[in-house]
Amino acid sequence: MTGPDHTTEHHQDERRLHSSSFGRAAVAYAEHRPDYARAAVRWALEATPGPRVLDLGAGTGKLTATLVALGYDVVAVEPDPAMLAGLRGSLPAVRALPGSAEAIPLADGSVDAVVSGNAMHWFDMDVAGPEIARVLAPGGILAGLWNVFDDGVDWVAGLARVAGPAAIGPRDVPASWRTATARMHLPASGGAARFDSPEQAEFPHGQRRTADSLVATLATKAGILVMPEQRREALLGEARAYLAARPETAAGEFTLPMLTSVLRARRI
Repeated sequence: MTGPDHTTEHHQDERRLHSSSFGRAAVAYAEHRPDYARAAVRWALEATPGPRVLDLGAGTGKLTATLVALGYDVVAVEPDPAMLAGLRGSLPAVRALPGSAEAIPLADGSVDAVVSGNAMHWFDMDVAGPEIARVLAPGGILAGLWNVFDDGVDWVAGLARVAGPAAIGPRDVPASWRTATARMHLPASGGAARFDSPEQAEFPHGQRRTADSLVATLATKAGILVMPEQRREALLGEARAYLAARPETAAGEFTLPMLTSVLRARRI
């Protein structure tokens, strides 16, 4: 087997490990992850041909709740049982189904848009791309949304340096987010694209945090969740010490400067 095949297998194994890590932290995820800027959600869906929206990889329902509040007819699909239980508990009126991007439990052409909040990077688009296209109505929209840290703010940039890429990685800051997600709607194998050229945009957002709750947010990141406990606690301790030493974050509540970043593309 050639080197590139080994590399591909390693990346697939790593993706499976990271994407399956969230269930153990479902309660913390629901408590500490931010919602999504409404302006970003509106932009993502402004050209959708109808109100039927699939939240794919919906987690505990962070994006689902915003979609419901904006009046969309939402169905949620989530592979992790603990995350799905959290979603059903917080949003009992939403139709929430077990399933994945690679095996969507919906009929052909049954939704006008497929959205994904901080989850699209886990999809195997060789398989998920055709599945998403299958459930989308003609002209339907695929949109990925990510909440990113605004590292144009000095203390946020410092936190990114201290916490490292396991906590604040390339998709977690604006400059590298665009590059990291630009081709995410395409199959990795070089197969035929099922979507038009994508558009990207960012929208101001923020989350009220304390030093402790921001560290708790970092602790829900996949790269942190899969770390050995001793290393994880050491890294989070360094982040906590940094926040305690910064005047912006040392005492009481503050707003974490964020952006909700969006990639959207229309089904061909």
